[in-house]
Amino acid sequence: MIIFTVEDDQSIRELVIYALEQSGYEVKGFPEGESFQQALETQIPDLVLLDQMLPGVDGETLLKNIRANPKTKQLPVIMVTAKGEEMDKVRALDHGADDYIVKPFGVMELLSRIKAVLRRTEPKQKSGKFSYAGIDMDVERHFVSSNGETLNLTNKEFDLLRCMLTTPEIVFTREKLLDTVWDIAYYGDTRTVDAHIRSLRQKLGDNAYLIETVRGVGYKIGSAGKEKDL
Repeated sequence: MIIFTVEDDQSIRELVIYALEQSGYEVKGFPEGESFQQALETQIPDLVLLDQMLPGVDGETLLKNIRANPKTKQLPVIMVTAKGEEMDKVRALDHGADDYIVKPFGVMELLSRIKAVLRRTEPKQKSGKFSYAGIDMDVERHFVSSNGETLNLTNKEFDLLRCMLTTPEIVFTREKLLDTVWDIAYYGDTRTVDAHIRSLRQKLGDNAYLIETVRGVGYKIGSAGKEKDL
């Protein structure tokens, strides 16, 4: 799982990154809001740790922006701040924070809060119907078609396609796809993802171009409306 931490205090930011990485999370740190917002345009993490008092755009404004964006409105956010007054907490929670941690905090408490928020915000229902360009999926029926032609996908190919169809235009890293499709206990080579993507593209036929490779990052469903490569 990927966690973004926005913290202007370098020593705290480095401590949080180290602790989370030691616990098996992939972490990206940001010293202010501008670089954080730019990163959100290309990658949506599983959770955000957001400081309140930041240079430039403050944490409360960043939280409002996250909740106002359809792509990130469901993104779990934990406020991590030195402002411990009751009204500060109430205001942050009213603006959509999933939890609120006051500095100074213990690493074990932070990890526990993260796990609790991730459990609460985990999608409870994986069934549904998804459509994008010429691809149609019915999860309950385990059915996929491409331009009206039924596809015979393996379970992993099906889950891989479903993962990307749930959030079109959002880039998934290979590690994220491994965690989601093969579950977090799977410690395989990321080339496993590449092999399944190749197979999936072959089966999609004319719609293979819909699975975009984002160089240096991973894959996304996101070429609708663009001309196919000739």
